[in-house]
This record gives sequence, structure tokens and C-alpha cells, in this order.
Amino acid sequence: MRRLLHREGRRIITTSALIAVVAAVAAVRFLPLWLSIAIVVLVLLKVLFVCRFFRVPVRSVPADYDGDPYAVLAPADGTIVAIEEVYEDEILSEKRIQVSIFMSIWNIHINWYPVSGLVEYFRHHQGRFLVAWHPKSSTDNERTTTVVRTTLGHRILFRQIAGFVARRIVSYSHDGLEANRGRECGFIKFGSRVDVFLPLGSEIHVALGDKTVGMRTMIARMPEVAPKAE
Repeated sequence: MRRLLHREGRRIITTSALIAVVAAVAAVRFLPLWLSIAIVVLVLLKVLFVCRFFRVPVRSVPADYDGDPYAVLAPADGTIVAIEEVYEDEILSEKRIQVSIFMSIWNIHINWYPVSGLVEYFRHHQGRFLVAWHPKSSTDNERTTTVVRTTLGHRILFRQIAGFVARRIVSYSHDGLEANRGRECGFIKFGSRVDVFLPLGSEIHVALGDKTVGMRTMIARMPEVAPKAE
């Protein structure tokens, strides 16, 4: 049976619904009719917004990419806000092409694995809550770091990054997990960002300002020559 709402939203949705019921009953009982109607409408809109935020889309990996071992798919819905060469110093210790996707509160906030392979590194880091598009949010904010080694030998690193509003990162990754491209890897509650660190020589298929659809938009193709095993 298909899920309509994500499990990460159950508590928030239930709490919002209870608050809405209490507020509506109190408004109808103690306030003038016009004001009680306005309050009921507002609390109902809030509940609908929360339900919309935690909706689960019907998606699958496109057939064109499903058989392409070099394709890197978008791990999130959002907007491309950065494409740049950086030095990744947490685990890879080498130059990479960083592609950053910003998720607004209107986007679906499920995250998906961009590639298939073995999770060889996972860490959750406590940190600050700068706005998600701030240059230092990638290193200073609360975040997770996941590295997947593909069957071709490429190591793809991606980070879930909390933002000013988003203060709850959920990841389902752990060391040794078999990752499948298009499988859920986590959830970030309310506005946030995901960074993907690609090998130099990757063919980038997106540009700044492009909109991405998680598990459907190809953001890059990895080089066909895999790096030497470490």
C-alpha cells in the first residue's frame, strides 16, 4: 500500500492536528463568529501545509538512467545553488566538483541515494544553523556525511546540511550498508541543502538555477576511468 505521508512527519502532523482542534474549539466557544471562522481557517491551512510538506511522491528511477552505472542522480528536489571545484578535507582529502541543491519549504524533503554501491563512511556532525545557502553552512552547520563506493570504484560523497529553519536531519545510512540509487537515504525537516562531491572529470548535466527532481534528474556522469583502489 502506497504511503501518502512520510513517517518522519507523523509526530508533527499529529501535534499540529491536535493543536488545530483545541484552537478551533476554543475560538468557536469564546470568540466572535467572524474571528472564530478566521482562526479555524488559519489552523486548517497550517495542518494542510504540514501534510503537504511530508507528502510522499510516486517516483522511480528513469529507465534511461537505471542501466547507466556512471549516472549520478539528484538526491533531492530543489534548486542548484553552487557548482564549483573545492578541496574536500573531511575524508576524501582531494579536489572535487561540488554540486549543491537548496531545498525550500515548498520542496519535498526526502533524500535519495544518488548512486549505488557500498556505504564505506558515515558521520553525523553537530553544528550551527546558518542559512542553508551560506558558504560556511557546508562545514559549520549540523550535517551528515556519507561516502558511497560504487562498483566501478568511484567514491561519491554527499552531505545533508541543516539550515536556519531545518534543525532536524534524519539519515538511514550506516557503515557497510548496501546503497541503491533511488532508495531513500534520509529526510531533512524544513528548508535545507544537500551537497554532492563528484570526481574531477565528471560531466555536469545541470547549471546554476536549474530545478532538480530527486531520483529523476541526472546531475552528472562520472568519468569512465575509475580511480585506483586505495
